[in-house]
Amino acid sequence: MSPVEIGMLSVIAIVVLVYMGLYIPIALGLVSFVSVWIMSGKSILAFNFLKIAVGDGVTEYNFATIPLFTLMGLLVSKAGLGRDIYDVMNSTFRKVLAGIGMATVGANAVFAAITGSSIASASVFTKISVPEMLRYNYSKRFAVGVVAGSSVLGMIIPPSAMLIIYSFISEQSVGDMFLAGIVPGLLLTGAYIFAIFAMARIWPSYIGQDIKADEMPALGTSEMIHKAWPVLALIFLVLGGIYTGWLTPVEAGAAGASLAMVIAALRKSMSWNGLWSTLVETGHITAAILLLITMASFYSRMLGFAGLPNELDSLLQSWDLSFFEIMVIYVAMMLVLGTLLDTASIILIVVPLFITLIEGMGLSLVWFGIVTVIGAEIGLLTPPLGISCFVIKSSLNNPDITLKDVFLGSFPFAVIMLVVLIFLIKFPILSTVLL
Repeated sequence: MSPVEIGMLSVIAIVVLVYMGLYIPIALGLVSFVSVWIMSGKSILAFNFLKIAVGDGVTEYNFATIPLFTLMGLLVSKAGLGRDIYDVMNSTFRKVLAGIGMATVGANAVFAAITGSSIASASVFTKISVPEMLRYNYSKRFAVGVVAGSSVLGMIIPPSAMLIIYSFISEQSVGDMFLAGIVPGLLLTGAYIFAIFAMARIWPSYIGQDIKADEMPALGTSEMIHKAWPVLALIFLVLGGIYTGWLTPVEAGAAGASLAMVIAALRKSMSWNGLWSTLVETGHITAAILLLITMASFYSRMLGFAGLPNELDSLLQSWDLSFFEIMVIYVAMMLVLGTLLDTASIILIVVPLFITLIEGMGLSLVWFGIVTVIGAEIGLLTPPLGISCFVIKSSLNNPDITLKDVFLGSFPFAVIMLVVLIFLIKFPILSTVLL
C-alpha cells in the first residue's frame, strides 16, 4: 500500500476505535505509531515521531492556559455563581413570555464566559433551570431543550477548551482564538433568545400551557448587584485583560483563577478539603487534555508524513470545487461524525486533513477554527451520542423526562446552530472583526 492509502486507513481506524470505546488519545497514538512504522518500515522512526510530539507538547508555554482556566471554572462552579447568574437573568426576563428560557440562555452565555465548559453548563443549569421551568408550567421538552441548546455556548464563548485545543493543532494564537469566539458566541446567544421569543408566539404548544409568568419573584437592585458583581469582575478581568493586551491568555487564566479563589473564600463556599479536591480534579482534567493534544500532534505529523493533507488538497482542486462546495463537504463531514464522536475527537481527526487546503486558499485559520468548533458542537445535541443530552438526562432526578424528550427538545436549537454556522461561513468578518 502507498503512504496515502495507509494514511486514509488510519483515519478510518481511529474513528472506528473511538466509536468502539477506546480512549481517544490511545486511539490517536496507537494508530499513528503503527502507521508510521508500516510506512517507513522502521520502528525507530515511529518512536522519534512520538518523542518529538511529546517534547514539543510539554514545553509549550501556552499549555499553561489549560490548568488555569480549568481551575477557574471549577472554583466558579463550586462558589455557586451559576445560581446567582440565573437569578439575575431570571429577574431581568421575568415579565417576558418564555422569559425563563431566555434567562437560561443568557445565564449560560455568562457562565460560559467564566468556565468555558459545555458539560459544566449542562450539569449546573439542569439542576437549577429545569425544575424552575417545570414549576411554572413550561413543557418538559422545552425546559431540557433550552438547557441543552444553550449549554454548547461554553465551547465557543471564551475561555473555551475546544478553542485552546484547536489553537495548538493549527498553531494559532490562543488569544486570537478567544477574541474570535466573542462575536459568534454573542450571535448564537442572540439567535437562541430571538428563537425562543418567536416560538412563544408561533409555536406556543412547544413552550408550555398556562405559564405562570406573573408569579415569578423579582430581585431588588441591590440584590442583583450583589449577585452580579463577582461574575462581571471575572469577565472584565479575563476577557478585558486579553482584549486590551494588558494580559496574555496565560496571565489572564492565572488572574481569573486567583480572583475566583478569593470569591470562593469570601463566600465561605469551600473548605480546605474542598480546595484540595478541586486542585486534584484540575490535575486530572489537565493531564487528560494535555495527553489528548500531544497524541493529536503525533497524529498530525503522521498525516503529514503520509502526505494525506496534500493529496486531499490536490483531489479537491482537481474536482474544481467552489469555496461553498468545499465548506458543504466539510460541514457535512462534521455533522456525520458528530452523531458518533465527541467534539474534541472531531476537531482532532478532521482539522489536520483540511488545514492545508484552507491555508492554500488564503482563508483565515482563526475563522476556520470558529467554524470547526461550532460545526462539531452541533454533535453535542444530535443522537446517538449527544453528550450534552446525556449529561442533562443523568443530572435530572425526574423519571418522567426521557432521553427522547431531551433529544427532541434540543433539536430546534441544533437547527439554529446550523443556521448561525452558515451565516458565519458566509460572512467570515464576524469571526475576525476583533482581531
